[in-house]
Amino acid sequence: MKPIPFDHTWPYDLQMGDIYLPACPYCGNDNVMTNMSLNALKRAKEGVKARVNMPCCRKTMIVIEADEDYLWTSEKLR
Repeated sequence: MKPIPFDHTWPYDLQMGDIYLPACPYCGNDNVMTNMSLNALKRAKEGVKARVNMPCCRKTMIVIEADEDYLWTSEKLR
């Protein structure tokens, strides 16, 4: 399988059990709390795809993988 390029990543923060993005990759809003659960994040770290709906602009991000710092997505975000 071809590796996912770094321009398909977006950083995230875990704060008190909630997953935040420092900024929305689609509309640019700051400090966006996602609907992603801790269980979905754990599964993404295992390679299971997850859908993350942005509450600010109603876009959907498809997360292919995750690590401790970044969500690796199916589309170019940078």
